[in-house]
Amino acid sequence: MPQEAWSKKRERQYEHVKESELDRGRSERRAEEIAAATVNKTRREKGETRDA
Repeated sequence: MPQEAWSKKRERQYEHVKESELDRGRSERRAEEIAAATVNKTRREKGETRDA
């Protein structure tokens, strides 16, 4: 699910968050949603998006 706009660092972050959520018992789909939202939130906070 990692997006093309994400850097390699953000892709690693996505995978890490996804694995953590799976370990906590979340479904695959929910873990992916949480991981993507987390990465996008971080990118927005760090000014890595167009609309920072």
